[in-house]
Amino acid sequence: MQTALPTPMLAGLSPAQFMRRHWQKKPLLVRQAFAGVTPPASLKDLAALAARDGVESRLVTAFDGEWKLKQGPIARLPAMSKPGWTLLVQGLDQHLAEARALLDRFRFVPDARLDDLMLSIASDGGGVGPHFDSYDVFLIQLAGRRRWRIGAQRDAVLRDDVPLKIIANFAPEEEFVLDAGDMLYLPPGWAHDGIAVGPGCVTGSVGFRASTAEGLAAELLPRLFDDLDETGKLYADPRQEASIEPARVPVALLDFARRAVEAAVQRPQALERALGEALTEPKAQVWFEPGEPLPPGQGAALDRRSRMLYDEAHVFLNGESFRAGGRDAALMRRLADNRTLNAAEVARLSADARELLDQWTEDGWMQPLTA
Repeated sequence: MQTALPTPMLAGLSPAQFMRRHWQKKPLLVRQAFAGVTPPASLKDLAALAARDGVESRLVTAFDGEWKLKQGPIARLPAMSKPGWTLLVQGLDQHLAEARALLDRFRFVPDARLDDLMLSIASDGGGVGPHFDSYDVFLIQLAGRRRWRIGAQRDAVLRDDVPLKIIANFAPEEEFVLDAGDMLYLPPGWAHDGIAVGPGCVTGSVGFRASTAEGLAAELLPRLFDDLDETGKLYADPRQEASIEPARVPVALLDFARRAVEAAVQRPQALERALGEALTEPKAQVWFEPGEPLPPGQGAALDRRSRMLYDEAHVFLNGESFRAGGRDAALMRRLADNRTLNAAEVARLSADARELLDQWTEDGWMQPLTA
């Protein structure tokens, strides 16, 4: 991706300028960011997805002023002529190639942060109430119209009488009506409320992952210990004295435990490997169709559900890590960045790396590259 070139998608800013001026700093309204855009799925297609197991979906209604939330599968939707409802389908990029293509437009942000594309379709007056997100979000109007009210609210208090995280004291500072093709970027913590203006309002939401320090540590620590080699070193306390406080944890045992944890974290490449595996772990509802080995003379493309990253010593794919060096490493990094390798690039891989590509294709993590 050319990060220095201005683009209408970012109101004439280049991705580099956008990241410096707006990312996690201030909102940006872009008129006709996606001129001529159409939704990646029809209402019928979205309804079919929402009715499936393994698809994250929610139905939010505010009929007669009463907020209700129903988790998917959603067997039946209200009529579009009935005001006040919204269907949310999460992770649409995992199910539709068109949604994945739209999400890829935002890869000027590192893949390690990019999460998914959610689609909401609403009848007139539909919305999820004033709220804030703990992550960055791009709100793309794909069809119909939606009125957004936003504010840099720091004193938000949530209502305790509804099944949604709705702000009770919402104090908007700006208001915009977005038409099809318009986009609004909001940094984390900005309060916002989007209400459909008329039926058939379709909004895409590009969200990003933002782990807490505690959450990330909880995810990494089990991985750090999973691949520890058994050293056979047992705790020993030959200088332990007779205790008059038998229930007290011995200081020597605490020190032994602390050294064990520190040693696990400080192993060469251990933290790097655990982080890469955690960041590429597929979501629980993601599954892959097994395939056949990559045909000779064929290029390869990552499946739209696959997550692939790399660092200086590894490539990571769908929760697994692989060591790579030299030409193989350069080609694998190209695969991760471009999500494809053409036939000539595949032919340059070593026999071991080519065998790995075959395995990934059999696992359904990759597909033969089609023209």
